[in-house]
Amino acid sequence: MIKQLSPDIRDYELLDTGAGEKLERFGRYVVRRPEPQAIWQKSLDERTWQSADASFLRDAKVEDRGEWRLKSEMPSRWIVRYEHKAMSLRMRLALTSFKHVGIFPEQAANWDFIYDSVEQLRSEAGVERPKVLNLFAYTGGATLAACAAGAEVTHVDSVKQVVTWARENMEQSGLNGVRWIVEDAVKFVEREVRRGNRYQGIILDPPAYGRGANGEKWVLEDDICHMLECCSKLLEQRNAFLVLNLYSMGLSSMLARTAVHQAFGEPCKEQMGELYFTDRSRKEIPFGTYYRFQR
Repeated sequence: MIKQLSPDIRDYELLDTGAGEKLERFGRYVVRRPEPQAIWQKSLDERTWQSADASFLRDAKVEDRGEWRLKSEMPSRWIVRYEHKAMSLRMRLALTSFKHVGIFPEQAANWDFIYDSVEQLRSEAGVERPKVLNLFAYTGGATLAACAAGAEVTHVDSVKQVVTWARENMEQSGLNGVRWIVEDAVKFVEREVRRGNRYQGIILDPPAYGRGANGEKWVLEDDICHMLECCSKLLEQRNAFLVLNLYSMGLSSMLARTAVHQAFGEPCKEQMGELYFTDRSRKEIPFGTYYRFQR
């Protein structure tokens, strides 16, 4: 089933897009960042764009790096909230040299699915504490969604500072019980396969390119099929779910579906499509493709 998803987040709004940039509101603060996919013209005037509380200035010499120009009232850290059913998350944001702020708001559509899937496993399948593995887990939005629904979550990321950030988000949200792993995701799943461990849920949000904790190289197109094959040996055959998110602009949700089917077989229920937001001028822009299933 192909379905385009745009989550409703009270603490986030895409204000405008165009000329390779996006203007966003996170809580009280407006942020201006590069956005290569915004190939059209801006709708709001330049004065509005210049009034942003924080604007990211690219480094001409280093790709994806730069620095922030801040208004005097802009804090170095602030909190945003996200709610779904009984889930109430509080996530700390900050301005990084890679233009990121600590969350990818379009992922809230997957957080809802994860929360609902864990809730369903507990209420309908009788799994008291479903085991969920979150790989390339970043600052932990998906981890917290699973944890809030009652799962036993293993959170894996190769960057220690990011794992610390995720732990802070857990504490801000009043949750506990997450298992934190600072390690290369491929090495971790290979070891889990050898150990014979199993999970009721697996979440994959891999970057296009990356480095492991010890410098291991990750290239999405080269490594994703091996990762999926390993994960297929970790996921329970029944009463289980998978979430795969891709940011690489060259990979569609249909390609993700084909790769998952090869590794896992055909599931009972599946969804795929794009995660997107619409700005105030009704311009729609995708921020990633997703594929997910339940069985």
